[in-house]
This record gives sequence, structure tokens and C-alpha cells, in this order.
Amino acid sequence: MNHKYQYKLHGKKIFVAGHQGMLGSSICRRLEKENVEVLSISRSKLDLTRQSDVERWVETNRPDVIIVAAAKVGGIYANDNYPAEFIYQNLAIEQNLIHAAHLFEVEKLVMLGSSCSYPKMASQPIMESSLMDGKPEPTNQWYTVAKIAGIKLCEAYRKQYGHDFISIVPANLFGSEDCFDPINSHVIPGLIKRFHESKISNQSNVVIWGSGKQKREFMYVDDASEAIIFLMQNYSSNDVINVGTSEEITIKQLSQKIANIVGYNGELFYDNSKPDGAPRKVLDVSKLHALNWHHTTNFEVALDLTYQWFLQNPT
Repeated sequence: MNHKYQYKLHGKKIFVAGHQGMLGSSICRRLEKENVEVLSISRSKLDLTRQSDVERWVETNRPDVIIVAAAKVGGIYANDNYPAEFIYQNLAIEQNLIHAAHLFEVEKLVMLGSSCSYPKMASQPIMESSLMDGKPEPTNQWYTVAKIAGIKLCEAYRKQYGHDFISIVPANLFGSEDCFDPINSHVIPGLIKRFHESKISNQSNVVIWGSGKQKREFMYVDDASEAIIFLMQNYSSNDVINVGTSEEITIKQLSQKIANIVGYNGELFYDNSKPDGAPRKVLDVSKLHALNWHHTTNFEVALDLTYQWFLQNPT
């Protein structure tokens, strides 16, 4: 990759597919600082799984940039119970947007992957080169296979047609607009909701699955948006690039931090009979750091901002 590469955003029309999700909405907020026109459309008006509708919309609106932040997402339960929906809808969304970008000469496309695209037993920290080096986590394999296909589609269209399509893999994200559903949420919003409800109902203890010793990396969604906008302008390569903090924390430390922020004073019990999952999961972000980009939001500040958003947006 040429480090002098630069794509200028000034005056561009940028279509954020998935603008209502946690990451998509954050990207839209960040783009308000740029001199660009942000295009978005609700799910009820454009079904991204319908190829002819997507092509018609892209042809009519002619975006210069497409950001693929749209996806069918959910927790382990949803992945396990609706495998056909997960693989079909995600494949359809990606292929329709990428092919429409090819047909109507979109200048830049940003495909947003997922850290679960990497093999379950990938060596840590996870380098971009480990993609497809092993088997995925079985519980979300349907989503994983679709995300890998999206990354490979970008690679193929870039190779065959010379398009400036790039793929970015963010770490586990959290922040405003996250899903706080007790069954389908990820670890941080799930813990925030549980501690908050335990505080309100004066429960004396909270049970947390696993030993609490497993290490994870988390990134505030607005930091991820900053990185994505930066890479959109400064990165052009066939290779995937990771976006993360390179900071890791045990689930035990995380639980204590969230309990403190929420103001829950009860005891925390760790249920060792429940699985920990991988002992460590953190992305190698040396490629991103080499481009001189680093995250800026302090982790505790980000957790507090997320909790404040949760309080203001009760579900």
C-alpha cells in the first residue's frame, strides 16, 4: 500500500447502509463534521436483500462512497436458532451493495467485517493474516461465513476490476444505540443492564458466567467511527485491516468497573461451571498504528457515557 494514498471526502455523497445500528449511527454522527452529503434510507423503504431494488436505488442516488454497516446481528441464541436467516440475509446485503457499487462506478466502498471472522483458535493477538487459517466459532459460524464472504467479495472485485473497495475488522464495540436486550446483547450492555436492574431491585449479589479470568478487548463505537473515516481517506489495499485499542481487560475487572459506574454495591459471584470461551481475544492493530492512528477515549469514560445513554433511553 502506498502511504501517500489519500481519498478526499470533500463534497462527496456517502451512503451509510445500516445507519440505524450502533456503528452506522455513530459513523453518521462523525460524518456531520465533514463537508459531505450523507445518504441513508430506512429498512422499510429499501430492503437491502433485494438485488434489483438496491441496484435501482444506487443508480438513482449515485453515491461516491458506500459504507457497508448493515448486517443481521444477534447473540449466540439467535445465531443458533435462525442460521438460515443469518447466512442468507448477510450474504445478500453484502453482495447486493458490492455489486451495485461495481455497476454504478462508486469510487470507494468500505466493508465492515467482524472479529468473529477470525478462527476460534487464532493465535493472539489476532493478525489480519490469520483470516481463514482455521475453523470459526461454531455458535456463530453462519454470521462468520457471511462476513468472510463479504471481505472476499471486496478482494475479488478489487482484483478483477481495480475498484477501491476495502475491508475493515473492528474489535468488540460498545456505546450508544447498543442492544441492551438480556438474551441477545453483548457482554458490556448485558452487564450494564443486569447491574442496573440488580441495583434498582436491591439484589445482594449478581452471578457472572465463567471464571472472570478470560481477557477481552473492547472499543468505544465513536473511536471505531473515527478510525473508519480515517481509513476511508488513508487506506487502499487488498488486505483486511484491524481496528481496535490493543488494550485487554479480564471479565472480572470489567464487571467491577461496570458495577462501580452503575453504583451497584452487592457481591459478584463467578459461576465456574459456565464456559469461559477463548481465554484471550485481542486484535493486533500494529498496521493501524503504523498509519499513525490511535484511539482517544478513556475506557472508564466510554463505559460511563454508555451507561448515561442507557439511562436516557430505557428499553
